[in-house]
Amino acid sequence: MPTYRRAIVCRRPAAVRVLATLLAVWALVLAAGCGGTDRSIGPAPGPAPSLRLGYFANVTHAAAIIGVNRGFIAKELGTTTLKTQIFDAGPAVVEALFGGALDAAYIGPNPAINAFAQSNGKAIRIIAGATSGGAQLVVRQGINTAQDLRGKTLASPELGNTQDVALRAWLTKQGLRNSVRGGGDVTITPTTNADTLQLFTSGKLDGAWVPEPWASRLVLEAGAKVLVNERDLWPGGQFVTTQLIVRTEFLERYPQTVEALLRGHVEAVQWANQHSAEAKTVVNNGINALTGKPLKPEVVDRAWQNLTITDDPIAASLQRSAENAVTAGVATKQVDLHGIYELSILNRILTQRGLPTVSADGLGKE
Repeated sequence: MPTYRRAIVCRRPAAVRVLATLLAVWALVLAAGCGGTDRSIGPAPGPAPSLRLGYFANVTHAAAIIGVNRGFIAKELGTTTLKTQIFDAGPAVVEALFGGALDAAYIGPNPAINAFAQSNGKAIRIIAGATSGGAQLVVRQGINTAQDLRGKTLASPELGNTQDVALRAWLTKQGLRNSVRGGGDVTITPTTNADTLQLFTSGKLDGAWVPEPWASRLVLEAGAKVLVNERDLWPGGQFVTTQLIVRTEFLERYPQTVEALLRGHVEAVQWANQHSAEAKTVVNNGINALTGKPLKPEVVDRAWQNLTITDDPIAASLQRSAENAVTAGVATKQVDLHGIYELSILNRILTQRGLPTVSADGLGKE
C-alpha cells in the first residue's frame, strides 16, 4: 500500500518561491556538472527501494488517483514502496523535485517546461500523458465578452502554473494588459483553488481560469458561467493538461522502477476509459480521502465530460504552451524543448498491450 503525505505548501511571496527554486536548480546543475552520485554510478542492478510520487486532488489528475487508489501502480512496483504527496499547484511540485523530495509527479505542461528550462534540460523528462482538457475561464453573470473584464479581478491557481499562463496569454491576445507584478486592465490574483471558490462566492473575485473540478464547482455551486472553454482554443480540442514526469537522475538510476510506474499508469488510463462510471466514483472517493470532502455527483459528471484521460502527452501542444508563457510574461524567452520527452518506455508498453503508440513531435525519444 502507498504511504500518503500531504505536502506542506507554504504560501510564500512569488519572488521568494522563485528564489528558492533557482537555488535548488543551481545546486542540481552543479551536482550534474561535477558528476553527481546517481549519474556516476549508472543504472542500479534492481528496482528502487521506494518511489515518491506527487499529484493533485483534482479530477484532471484522475489517472494518478485511480492508479494509486485501485492499486495499479503499487502492484506493478512490487517490492518498491510507493510514497505519495499531494500538492495544490505545479510550481511547488517543481521545488520538491529540485530539492530531491520527489522522484516523479503528475504535473501541468508549463511547470514541466520551467523545470526543464531552468535546469538546462537536465532535471526532468516527460514520460507519459495523463489528461487532455478540463480547464475553463468561468466568470460572473453579466460578463459576456473579453472586454467586459476590464477593471475586473480574476484568479489562477498559482503564478506560472498552467492555467495562470493560459489566462495571461489569452488576455494579452484579447488586447487586455496584465502583469505578473500586478495591475493592468485586468488584475490576476494567484489563489488556491479552494480559496477561489470562497472568494468568488463572497463577491471578491469576478472569475477564474481553473482546472476541474473547480470550474464545475464554480458553475454549479457559485452560479458562475463559462466565458472560455480552453478546449476551444486548441486544434481538435486536444491539449495537454496533465502529464507524468520523472527526475532524470531517477530515470537513469532506476529504469526498471520507472517502467513499472508506467505499466501501472497505462493500466489506470485503460481502466478509467473502460469503466467510466466506476472511475468517477473512485476519483471522487480519492478526493474525499485527500481533502476530507467528496464532490457532489453532478460536479463530477460535469467535470468528467470536459476532459479526456489519455497516456498521449499530446506533444504538439507543448511547444505552444511554451510560447504562451512568453506571451503571458511568465517566461522571458522561448525555450528549446528538444530532449524533454522520453517516451520509448511508454511506447514499448503500449506496443506490448496492442495499443497505439504516441509521438514526441520531434522533442525527444519515442
